Amino acid sequence: MQNNMSNAKQIALMGMFSAIIFLLAFTPLGFINLGFMRATTIHIPVIIGAIFLGPKYGAALGFLFGFSSFLIATLTPVPSSFVFSPFVPVPGVGSGSPWALFVAFVPRVFVGIVPYYVYKGLKKITSKNKRLDVLTLTITGLAGSLTNTLLVLHSIFIFFGEPWTTIVNGSPADAVYAVIVGIIATAGVPEAIVAGLLVAAVGSALNVVLRNKAQAA
Repeated sequence: MQNNMSNAKQIALMGMFSAIIFLLAFTPLGFINLGFMRATTIHIPVIIGAIFLGPKYGAALGFLFGFSSFLIATLTPVPSSFVFSPFVPVPGVGSGSPWALFVAFVPRVFVGIVPYYVYKGLKKITSKNKRLDVLTLTITGLAGSLTNTLLVLHSIFIFFGEPWTTIVNGSPADAVYAVIVGIIATAGVPEAIVAGLLVAAVGSALNVVLRNKAQAA
């Protein structure tokens, strides 16, 4: 989709999506405080940005997502913020871990890459039927959201499994992965459905706007 867009339009859209990310980050809508941890909606502009701008811009937006996560975890920590910021002490350790930077940034960069290739692959199948555009965007939104959920939670499992599970669920060490699966099922899947619907709605509207501008030019 970005192949049909001028550099000026790409930069303008990049600026718009970047502004939305930071606007969400510093309002309750971006990181929804659940007490022990935070849910997020910031992956949505990253996914849409990846679809319309391609994987390079998408990865940059994902990096901004990761930076906002790191920043909020550092400045306004909740009990589980040690998984996103090396400046928040890990329970039982007394100091932060540099692996928090991996959890904060790497999965979010992939949120800006994976949706582009999912969308591109689906478009090869659905390109002859414009009525399937909404379905294509919905599936891409689902895939982008699940990329965030699965990569973040599995990174936490690898680097911070025991202390994170104790904070989140009060469970013993041998129940770590059960908690991960439970969160994916109860929070990750509904979050992905919402993301799919929003990506379809916003993506469809943005498609119309860009198409009209291209025709007017």
